[in-house]
Amino acid sequence: MRIWLDGALKDVDNAHVSVLDHGLTVGDGVFETLKAERGRAFALTRHLDRLTRSARGLGLPAPDLDEVRRACAAVLEANPVEQGRLRLTYTGGVAPLGSDRGDAGTTLIAAVAPSARRPDATAVVTVPWVRNERSAVAGLKTTSYAENVVALAAAHRAGASEALMANTVGRLCEGTGSNVFVVIDGELHTPPLSSGCLAGITRALIVDWAGAKETDLPFEALEQAEEIFVTSSLRDAQAVVRIDDRELGTGPGPVTAEVMRIFEVKAGSDIDP
Repeated sequence: MRIWLDGALKDVDNAHVSVLDHGLTVGDGVFETLKAERGRAFALTRHLDRLTRSARGLGLPAPDLDEVRRACAAVLEANPVEQGRLRLTYTGGVAPLGSDRGDAGTTLIAAVAPSARRPDATAVVTVPWVRNERSAVAGLKTTSYAENVVALAAAHRAGASEALMANTVGRLCEGTGSNVFVVIDGELHTPPLSSGCLAGITRALIVDWAGAKETDLPFEALEQAEEIFVTSSLRDAQAVVRIDDRELGTGPGPVTAEVMRIFEVKAGSDIDP
């Protein structure tokens, strides 16, 4: 594997980040995960826009997007994959131990690895931990990901691939690395950004392409939903067939199946929608 690190491609064994990098010591960084297909990154412009928003939200300088695009192109060319996960990481760079930032400049990393196509359906669980919709980093895609690691591990122990969370006021929010959609009385809904959820790239495309409503819903809406699906850059739209102990079927329901069809057609016609 060859990785882009601070302006150049390097072999993975020679790509070193300082142990004093603020992204390592305090999680002072942001990232993006993109779907890569046959050497091309999907929705790159949208992801770079969000990378910039997240960086500014943390108070980091805006990344040089020309360099980020060069980094993406370089690692995709150096690591040919039919389908892969392209990861961009942008941190505060070398800094003193503690929360104060240094003045050494930021760190940019781009890497790609093969990734299997997701199954059409999956199981999820609900967890007792919540998203803080009033947090200073609410809605930012930061490298401070420990609470997601804990919740996802709980999902895996329960035989599921994702954990869904409420926010602090008991409203439906999101998964550890996904957005959530529900079908209630035949209508498609997803929580609004004010819930504290991430402004997912796939979420936005489905809201646009499939006409989903952004609706403030109680967490208990998951119990009444006729269909549920989760979305992310690597999942696209993935049907939920079991939530906790409740079975929702053996495959995508009719609304979910139509959303999956629309997404496949639209995404297949435009690599950078």
